[in-house]
Amino acid sequence: MNSKTHLAATSTANQAMLDTSTITQDNKVLLSAQGISCHKQDRVLFEDISLTVSSGQLIHLLGPNGAGKTSLIRILVGLSSPDSGTVTLSNSTSEPYPLIYLGHKLGLNKHLSSVENLQFWANMHGVVTTTDELYLLLARFNLVGLEDVPSGELSAGQQRRVSLARTQLLPANIWVLDEPYTSLDIQGVTFIQELIDDFVESGGAVLMTSHQPLQSRLPVTDITLEYRL
Repeated sequence: MNSKTHLAATSTANQAMLDTSTITQDNKVLLSAQGISCHKQDRVLFEDISLTVSSGQLIHLLGPNGAGKTSLIRILVGLSSPDSGTVTLSNSTSEPYPLIYLGHKLGLNKHLSSVENLQFWANMHGVVTTTDELYLLLARFNLVGLEDVPSGELSAGQQRRVSLARTQLLPANIWVLDEPYTSLDIQGVTFIQELIDDFVESGGAVLMTSHQPLQSRLPVTDITLEYRL
C-alpha cells in the first residue's frame, strides 16, 4: 500500500504536507521540516515544503534528475542549510546517533579492505567491534572471501554492499539512504529491502530515494518532487 504526496512544480508557492495516513498514534515523530526552500543559482528547486518522518515509517522520495531529491536530503540531515525554513530532530530519540546518512557516493577508501573501512567507520563513531564481528557482518552481505580485498578492487555492487553494511554498526532511529540500490543485482536489492523492512518494523524510520519501485512488504509513503524550470 502506498500513500502519495506530489510536491508539484507548477504552483508559485509550492506548499505541501506529507500524507500521514501511514502514521498511527503509536508512532513518534523523529524528524520534522517546516517551510523549507532551496534555490540553486537562479532556479527554485522547491519551496515551502513541510514534512515529518515518524517511527515505523518508510518514505520513498521520488522525482526526475534535477528535481532536488539529494538537495532536500542534505538539508534534512544537516549537511546543507535551506534558504528558508527549519529542520528539527526529536530530542526524544533513544539512540546516541539520531540518524545514519548514506549518500549516493560510497564513502569508502579504495586502498582499505572492507574490514578496514568498516573498522575505521566504527572507530570514528565510537562503536566498539571486533574483526570477527565484522567478518560475520560482511558474510551477511554476501562478501565472504572478499573481506581483505582492497575496496577499489571490488565490483561496484560489492562496494555498495560494504557501504550499506554500516547501517548495522551504528544504532540509530532513522536511516536516510540516497539511491541505495545503485549497482546492486536483483538478489542484492531484495536483501537490502528486507533489511530496510526489518528496521522499520522494529520501530525505525527510513527515508530513501530510488528510481525503481520499492518491493516492500510494508506500507510506503511516496513523496514526489517535480522538476521546476
